[in-house]
Amino acid sequence: MPVSVEIPVEKWVGSVREVTVGATAADGGTRTSTVTVGGETTLPFLHFEGKIPHKPRIAVEIADVEPDNWSPILKETWGDLMKDPVAWAKKAVEIGAEIIVLTLRGAHPETKNRSAEEAAQTVKDVLGAVGVPLIVLGPGEPEKDNEVLVKVAEVASGERLALGICEQKNYRTIVAACMGSGHIAIGRAPIDVNIQKQLNILISDMGLPLDRILMDPTTGALGYGLEYSYSVMERLRLAALQGDSMTQQPMICTAGEEAWRVKESKVGDGVPETWGDLEKRGKAWEALTANTLLTAGADILVLRHPATVALMKKAIDELMATK
Repeated sequence: MPVSVEIPVEKWVGSVREVTVGATAADGGTRTSTVTVGGETTLPFLHFEGKIPHKPRIAVEIADVEPDNWSPILKETWGDLMKDPVAWAKKAVEIGAEIIVLTLRGAHPETKNRSAEEAAQTVKDVLGAVGVPLIVLGPGEPEKDNEVLVKVAEVASGERLALGICEQKNYRTIVAACMGSGHIAIGRAPIDVNIQKQLNILISDMGLPLDRILMDPTTGALGYGLEYSYSVMERLRLAALQGDSMTQQPMICTAGEEAWRVKESKVGDGVPETWGDLEKRGKAWEALTANTLLTAGADILVLRHPATVALMKKAIDELMATK
């Protein structure tokens, strides 16, 4: 005789906050689409335990200048598009980007040291070229980050950009810029639950609404601390579902950056033959890294290779299909 088995269902008291990136004309912006993430009342893709109202979203990273440290596979794939952020952004949307992540590396003192005005103009050009929401990351040098992102926030007022990166030692100026121009702040902690929670508190204490904060828990690539990244993300999500208000922000993960900067995805010569073809290896490294972070709770995955974009969008659709 058939035996009925009762599947235990976890009862959570908390949920992840909803955060919307981008603003349409009705909301004071110019985007033709917006992206809302968060809202989960259960662990990733456990549809039988709670609600997952918004699927994870795919962002594609571009830069304002041609990157000199990206894998040769990425350079071959994107080609001359990497010299023109506007054309690059358009192509990224064509291949499936739901969000564009624009990194302003050209403003770094050790690259082209572009002015804040030049960086802001690039942001305006990209906003004028595509209709999807935009995430803007500074050059990665604290003083220049502050200078550049303040100007970007000003010229893109009302567009509800996500700006970063805010860290414990460098968040006040960027958060203030977000508050003044209606943008979202991205808070990054060094793979640490307590520091991430504290940073969320610090940003919130400045007066930025919690529905305008994304958290970047920092991630490692496959073989480079990915398991620890997974455990930290899992602990953040568990705390959120257990009702800890200051861990209930959606998570953004830079899977592409981490996966494509390791030796396995950049070096084709002088490596063991068993490593196989560099192109296949690099794409697999990004896909495996991204998929792991997806199951750990990533709400926005930032990728670099078009093949990974297609693969992860397919994976998300399958995982979101409720049986």
